[in-house]
Amino acid sequence: MPRSQHGGRHELGQNFLTHTPSLDRIDALVRNTRGPILEIGAGDGALTRRLAATGRRLTAIDIDEHRTHRLARALPGVTVRQADALRHPLLDPVIVGNIPFHLTTPILRRLLGERQWKDAVLVTQWEVARKRAGVGGQTMMTAQSGPWYTFALHGRIPRWGFTPAPSVDGGILTVARRDAPLLPLDARPGYERFVAAMFSGRGRTLDQLVASATGLDPRAARRALSDSGISARSLPRDLTPLQWVALWTLVRRRK
Repeated sequence: MPRSQHGGRHELGQNFLTHTPSLDRIDALVRNTRGPILEIGAGDGALTRRLAATGRRLTAIDIDEHRTHRLARALPGVTVRQADALRHPLLDPVIVGNIPFHLTTPILRRLLGERQWKDAVLVTQWEVARKRAGVGGQTMMTAQSGPWYTFALHGRIPRWGFTPAPSVDGGILTVARRDAPLLPLDARPGYERFVAAMFSGRGRTLDQLVASATGLDPRAARRALSDSGISARSLPRDLTPLQWVALWTLVRRRK
């Protein structure tokens, strides 16, 4: 395969998924969704062939022009395009992809900022998949997105299940847009600022973090936690989406 004008495998983060149980799992997850599919990072098409077999409209993109040309010839029923996942429109209701590991965070941020898609089934680094799914505690990105999206972990992919093998294992992560958001969309900027202030604020205890993030006095901060059903011994990573929303709603009113 000739070298792409955008770089070689290392620069493009090309680690092609070959692990059959993981391909089977992704296929099953996608079949539980509805609507046209956009695959990002199609590569050599191992997953593309599975997606094409669903019979749904499928668009597959990859930044490597040589692989897209070859894939288009092999799968004439699929719309195959040479495109950058950070720029291509995300208009389809289902987004699927083996994400280049070095682009995981910017691609996730872009997905969470778009409004059209409904379900995403993604392969990421194992630790990223665990953190986004809240295993071991919420991250700031997950907490900021919680009122509008749900995250779930669906398995670990051994590093030898990719060709060439990356330095870390992969994970299968799903992201679904909530049918009934916990907050209106116009509340998102203020809510995200509050979560960021809680994760980055000064304080050893949660009530101190609330006071620092909101300007409430310590007594009012403790009362807000109690009224939200949150233990003062909790940390920001321990809060559920419902607790985050309840806390933010209360402190906003009391300010």
